[in-house]
Amino acid sequence: MERSERDRWLEGAMARWEQSLLRTCFAYLGDLSLAEDAVQETFLKAWKNLDRFRGEASEKTWLLRIAINTCKDVRRSAWFRRVNRAVSLDSLPEAPAPFASRDHELARAVLSLRPQLREAVLLCWYQELSASEAARALGVSRSTVYNRLNKARRRLRGELEAWHEEK
Repeated sequence: MERSERDRWLEGAMARWEQSLLRTCFAYLGDLSLAEDAVQETFLKAWKNLDRFRGEASEKTWLLRIAINTCKDVRRSAWFRRVNRAVSLDSLPEAPAPFASRDHELARAVLSLRPQLREAVLLCWYQELSASEAARALGVSRSTVYNRLNKARRRLRGELEAWHEEK
């Protein structure tokens, strides 16, 4: 593929998927600057490896897999483990519509899930990928995605019920 074709693809992919990838990376990393860097790195990796994209998954699924792996690399770094990354909902990238109060509770609960469960929730419930697409993006089986979603649902239900009982 010629460079000009790659550049046109990159412009289109960024227009279609940048905000979606940014929100996913932010939810994974808990820091807007790191999420922006991860999204840039994702597009750079995709641009460099565009010839390897076989079309077995959708473009979105392929980019999400690259983004998740990029976020995993960041999380494994020694620097990341030493920095306080407390997530504030006020620092989330701008949503298309304002959040209701219960949405804040749900967002907090989702962000508090362990990474494997959070990934499945973000891909299936937020990004609206099918379990098969999420499985391809995560490099796991479809049944693993279903198991993670069920565990996340149970944890979220328990946590949100406890919050509502306190009020």
